Amino acid sequence: MRSDKVRKGYERAPNRSLLRSLGVTDREMECPFIGIANAYNTIVPGHTHLRQLADKVSEGIAAAGGVPFEFGVIGICDGIAMGHEGMKYSLPSRENIADSIELMAQAHRFDGLVCVGTCDKIVPGMLMAAVRINIPTIIVTGGAMLPGRMGGKDLSLIDVFEGVGKVAAGTMDEASLRDIECCAMPGCGSCQGLYTANTMACMTETMGMSLSGCAAIPAVDAGKLRIARESGEAILPLVKKNITPRDIVTKKSLENAIRMDMALGGSTNTVLHLMAIASEAEVPLSLADFNRIADEIPHLCYMLPAGPHSMQALFRAGGIPAVLKRLEKHLDNCPTVSGVTIHQIAHEAIISDEEVIRDLKSPVSPAGGLRILFGTLAPDGAVVKSAAVPKEIWIHTGPARVFDGEESAMAAILSRQISEGDVVIIRNEGPRGAPGMPEMLSATSALMGIGYKSVVLITDGRFSGGTRGPCIGHVAPEAAVGGPIAFVRDGDRIAIDLFTKTIDILVDAKILESRKSSWKPIERSLTGVLARYAKTVEQANLGAVQR
Repeated sequence: MRSDKVRKGYERAPNRSLLRSLGVTDREMECPFIGIANAYNTIVPGHTHLRQLADKVSEGIAAAGGVPFEFGVIGICDGIAMGHEGMKYSLPSRENIADSIELMAQAHRFDGLVCVGTCDKIVPGMLMAAVRINIPTIIVTGGAMLPGRMGGKDLSLIDVFEGVGKVAAGTMDEASLRDIECCAMPGCGSCQGLYTANTMACMTETMGMSLSGCAAIPAVDAGKLRIARESGEAILPLVKKNITPRDIVTKKSLENAIRMDMALGGSTNTVLHLMAIASEAEVPLSLADFNRIADEIPHLCYMLPAGPHSMQALFRAGGIPAVLKRLEKHLDNCPTVSGVTIHQIAHEAIISDEEVIRDLKSPVSPAGGLRILFGTLAPDGAVVKSAAVPKEIWIHTGPARVFDGEESAMAAILSRQISEGDVVIIRNEGPRGAPGMPEMLSATSALMGIGYKSVVLITDGRFSGGTRGPCIGHVAPEAAVGGPIAFVRDGDRIAIDLFTKTIDILVDAKILESRKSSWKPIERSLTGVLARYAKTVEQANLGAVQR
């Protein structure tokens, strides 16, 4: 075992002495050492209950014959960080999480890991660490918050964000917005819809890195406690058999995850995170793989924010195993940390609600929920949640309204300076340019709340998993490195076509070349984490990983 390096032989007497000071017994000195990476904190709603889950994991490890050692991992709440400078730190935190888990696991020579977390960057960072370190690992995702409720209607965080736009439009007063604010988020757990946190939980289960059924169990359901305990028990057989993350996270299992993403109509951020996980696992994955799979897999689940169904509805309908049952003939039969294969899980699953998990013959849409667009505006690709775009605007050409940053764009949106048909360009918000590739949920929700029907938003930054409407992100190359989005000017015609997966600037190439010759990147005064990040981060089409 790896842990023998810190406890075997007379020369390790000092190491053992320190372990004994923790209460480790003679018997335990012979048992596998299992690290528990716990993202518990009291600022992120999705994390406030993780201490209890980690306790259950610890019980399971001990019961199965291991020795649990718990350590902390940071976590940022994207919702609280949204709309201000704090959002620049969210994506860089993913790399910090991966690095911190690697540091702890490698320094202490753990034999296995159980990672307990939820929310947007935490689970991806944990998966990146798992495939990087490549010791037996199970991910326990913390589960979704229950929906809020007011006036006979389920609520989620997006109702609050879009309420801001309604107040700006004069269709809602501030007192009504406060009522929604107080009702929308009733307790612990990740935000209620198929936003990034819950999409990544679903991807984690589908690629085989969490126990079957884990993703959709609500945070407050006792089933989450049970599966945490079972995950602690399940890590020991993986250690004994030396089944590592790279045995499970393969090209085939990542493609299964993409198939699930398309069926659910998940967050655009999953493209970024799956590319990063693939990079860490040294698995060849490209944006073209997403488009290929999108053409094969229909959109089956009409989930929030695009549709009416919450994660609680998906749980009651049978969760991810039930969706796997629908997709079984399309899935590769990959292994999982549960000890059974994806096909076995799918075969045994029960679909309890045919409306929430539709039949392949009656999908929400015949094509998957995400699309990658390429063209003269985004030669290396851009991402759109096509499942959340009304079909009448899948083809659109309009004049550009260009903003160098979200703040100026938000001011123009709230003051009604945007006209129907406009293509709002928010640039210099990419991995290097912002830096940190912040999400634009405030801007997109304001557009929806005000009631714009035919305004397209394009950015080299990101969108929240809660975004809906014609919003295209991850434009690569970004403005800061001289991508074509840097040379767009007000009034330029921009053409998008989600059917042909194209995104173009309708300006003569010679004119663009002339603009490029006089272009200079925006200089930002950076220190600390953001300064280091901006120097080392790759473009969005490569997962925005650091090199």
